[in-house]
Parts: sequence; C-alpha cells; structure tokens
Amino acid sequence: MKLLKIFVPIILLAFTVYYCATVPITGRSQLSLVSASEMNAMSFAQYGEFLKQNKLSSNKSDVDMVKRVGLNIQKAVETYFAQKNMSKELAGYAWEFNVVESEEVNAWCMPGGKVVVYTGILPITKDETGLAVVMGHEIAHAIAQHGAERMSQGLLQQLGGVALSVALANEPAETQALFYTAYGVGTTVGVMLPFSRTHESEADHLGLVFMAMAGYDPNAAVDFWTRMSQNSGGNAPPEFLSTHPSDQTRINDIKKLLPEAMKYYKK
Repeated sequence: MKLLKIFVPIILLAFTVYYCATVPITGRSQLSLVSASEMNAMSFAQYGEFLKQNKLSSNKSDVDMVKRVGLNIQKAVETYFAQKNMSKELAGYAWEFNVVESEEVNAWCMPGGKVVVYTGILPITKDETGLAVVMGHEIAHAIAQHGAERMSQGLLQQLGGVALSVALANEPAETQALFYTAYGVGTTVGVMLPFSRTHESEADHLGLVFMAMAGYDPNAAVDFWTRMSQNSGGNAPPEFLSTHPSDQTRINDIKKLLPEAMKYYKK
C-alpha cells in the first residue's frame, strides 16, 4: 500500500509531463490528451449543427464587419505563428465567421477557427475596434486550446486518460458530454461554460496581441470591458459576462498588458 501511494503520484506526474503542450505567447504548459485534428472534427460537426438551428443575420453591414474583423485577426494569428515557425500548429483550421440573430450578449470560437458573434453584443462593441476586442479574446481561447485542455482534464479524471478515439468508441455519450462541458456549445444554445481565471487571463493577453497585430488599438479593450461591466444595470449580468467575468481587477490586469500589446500595434 505504501509503495502504491508512492508510485501513483509519480505515474501521474510522468503522464502529465508526457502529454504536455505549450500555450503560444504566454508559454504556460497545459495537459493535452486530444489532438487538434480530433478536436477540429468534433468542432466542425457541432458548428454545422448550430448554424442549422439558429438564424443567421441578414444585416449585410454587421455581417461584413464581423467577417472583416475576423479575417484581419485570422491573418494576424497566421503571421504570428509563421514568425515563430509554428504554422503547422494551425494545420486543419477552416476559419469561419458568422453572425447569429439573438438578443444574447455573447460570442464564441470553437476549435479550428469556427466563430459566432451574436447581434446582441454589437451595440456594446460599438464599432469595429470594439468588436476586435471580443473576437480577439474568443479566438485566443481557441488558439490556446483551452477547451481541449479542459476536455483532456475530463478524459483523465473521468475516463482514466484514454485516447479520444478509444473514449468515443467505448464511451460515446460520456465523451460527447465532455465536449459539451469543455465548450458548452449545443445545437440551440451557444454558451460556453466559465473558463478559469488562468484561461481568461491568457485569452486577454493573446487577444490583445492578436488585435494589435491586426491593426486595432488594444487600448480599446479597457473601454469595452468597462461598458460590459456597466451593461447589466444592476440586474443579472448578460450571458457574455456570466461566462467571462469582468471586474475592476480584470481591467487593471489588461492595463498592465497594454505596453506589451502596443509593441505589436501598427496603425
């Protein structure tokens, strides 16, 4: 029994070290039991189902703006990865940017660059730069593979750390549930479950860099998150805030990140 107590932590440590990835820009190590190709396949299927069951916006101006900002940030991400000789990390991406008619104040990005922006958040983003804050942040979650990290943790804790292909074959319902837990994007409700403070801070960090590289002033992030925090008007927070905590501490942290982000900013 004593030997078991000694060896189990060692085995778990070796396991987590072996299946380890590194988040770009921040350099944080993360558990990675799921390949990008596997996550992309699940993401593309789920994204397609979501679009089938939700109404796409017919407002050309809004749609064009979202696609324009999305394309600019996509190019920034691809440029950054090319500069770091990491372009292979984006293999299999099939970027897509859509606007959904909904009063929800929300937006999200699934693996492989699948983005949805709700019309309800556009009055708060106000303009293209404000929208870049939101899209940069959401795309950063996907680039940093935060959902895959949470799914990996679920595979380790609930299914013994088996490979995703094995989990899908042997425990399809449980594995699908893990995906929903990691991304929370169902066919009718596109709401991501709360990310950890670490994930949120990383998304803020990467998002500021990506929007700056795309030609958007990252200083706009302070104004956007201030508007978001004021939007609830004392009532229940909008969906975007319930899953993306916005408070003075966060705004202060963003201010600390701005000098670095500004190094990437080209008007």
